[in-house]
Amino acid sequence: MQGTTLETKVLTFDMYGTLIDWESGLSTALQQVFHIYGINKTESEALQLYAYHEADVSSGDYLPYREVLSKTLEQIGLALGFTPREEDLTEFANSISDWPAFKDSQAALLRLKEHFKLAVITNCDDEHFAISNRKLGIEFDYIITAELARSYKPSLNNFLLALGSIGVPNKNILHIAESLFHDHVPAKKLGLSSVWINRRHGKPGKGATLSATATPDAEYTSMKDFTDAILNQVNYNKFSST
Repeated sequence: MQGTTLETKVLTFDMYGTLIDWESGLSTALQQVFHIYGINKTESEALQLYAYHEADVSSGDYLPYREVLSKTLEQIGLALGFTPREEDLTEFANSISDWPAFKDSQAALLRLKEHFKLAVITNCDDEHFAISNRKLGIEFDYIITAELARSYKPSLNNFLLALGSIGVPNKNILHIAESLFHDHVPAKKLGLSSVWINRRHGKPGKGATLSATATPDAEYTSMKDFTDAILNQVNYNKFSST
């Protein structure tokens, strides 16, 4: 598989959008609020509203993830002409507990863990990571949350903290993520190889992230396809070296 070599030792993952289906979770939570206030938006429109306002909120001084979610909803309400009630903000911030894991995430991670160290670089607090990771059922070797970094991707700070924690050369790391904006742009700035899990393949619109230009080393539409490809290479390399 292009972008991986015998030197790959650690796989770093984005969580929301790559392993956890945050777009379906966000869409459900947003539409529940929109219904209360008589707002009619398609899923694509709702997710792009979220992408724009979340990027604005999370790019400033660090805020806990619950506040990022609630302030993003406040900004969406301001843009659409309604004021969310306190209970709306609380329920929206709590919706992360309902965001499901993609069906192929757990099996893929368990297979990969047999051959690589696994890390997660995630835009959430420790609390939310623990909630979501229960759905994955995997023990990551390295966990870098936004709460630990005190910043949100696409800040390079999150990646630099991860690289320092992992402690191996960049050439030994492969970053796997869905969002070009949050993940592949900063990963490439730091010289990391990366794989795009294009979960939105065949879907309209840009989803819950802003548009960005990056060139990942490989692209797959599922974690299963990526896992099959990289483990096929692992097995080929083992066979070739004997």
